[in-house]
Amino acid sequence: MSAIPSVDLRDFVSDNPARKEKFIKEIGAAFENIGFVALSGHFLEDELVNKLYGEIKDFFHQPQEVKDKYEIAGIGGQRGYTSFGKEHAKGKKEGDLKEFWHFGQYVEDDSKLEEEYPDNVFVEELPDFNTVGKETYQKLEKTAKYVLRALALHLDLEETYFDQWIKNGNSILRPIHYPPITEEPKNAVRAAAHGDINLITLLMGAHGKGLQVQNHEGEWVDAIARPDQLMINVGDMLSRLTNNKLKSTIHQVVNPPKELWGTSRYSIPFFMHPVSEMPLNCLENCIDDKHPKGFEDTTAGEYLNERLIELGLVKK
Repeated sequence: MSAIPSVDLRDFVSDNPARKEKFIKEIGAAFENIGFVALSGHFLEDELVNKLYGEIKDFFHQPQEVKDKYEIAGIGGQRGYTSFGKEHAKGKKEGDLKEFWHFGQYVEDDSKLEEEYPDNVFVEELPDFNTVGKETYQKLEKTAKYVLRALALHLDLEETYFDQWIKNGNSILRPIHYPPITEEPKNAVRAAAHGDINLITLLMGAHGKGLQVQNHEGEWVDAIARPDQLMINVGDMLSRLTNNKLKSTIHQVVNPPKELWGTSRYSIPFFMHPVSEMPLNCLENCIDDKHPKGFEDTTAGEYLNERLIELGLVKK
């Protein structure tokens, strides 16, 4: 496959059974064949998107000493600011050429999870930053819920199979700033080749060249969405759960050509995570003689911790 397929969530949420079935087949095929899809018809309004970009640009343009106030020790970067070059891809020692922020879950009616998750970090200098971040988080979470409902039906599960696991899930909204490149990078790119940890990722900001997806033939394919689309991909947790029926695809953000080194890039992924207790044991209906069970049983929490250690965000 040499291009990223497009789907429209309005088909799935319509009252038309044929349109709903069309969406399920299209997204199921895309996630089996390349693991990525460009989605329109989501729940994010243009006005909210524009507000969010304004807020995150204002934050990343703050003096470094202001940003550094919001880098919280001891929580593995789960909330607040992570400074330039701290994170690296699995198996890489060079840090990625980026800095980022994390908004986390806004827990409802669950005191145990309120204690488990770190608090979101409030930016004093920007009074609307956290409000806009929360609204975006919740609109993306709603979009992700319906995508997972479609995937549940594709996998011959109950439509609401994922609902119980994603309510108050450990999801993260990550505004990323890739600063201008000022000198020849030494073996480093804006984001080295990697697979995502979570169930699915919803990405804002894939509107220009930079994001590349590795197809099953090993070729790198440019992943460019229209301004009204989100790029959505399968994460490793969903890949494990489905015994690799739905493919978690390796992707990267490459450095721009030298004439564009002086420009910043912004992208905003929403990493949809379940609660820690969700079992990631391979689904029985994804195991057969041709596809024997390929992964050991684990939980989402155990798997996340293992991967954060590999990324250098949590120490053993």
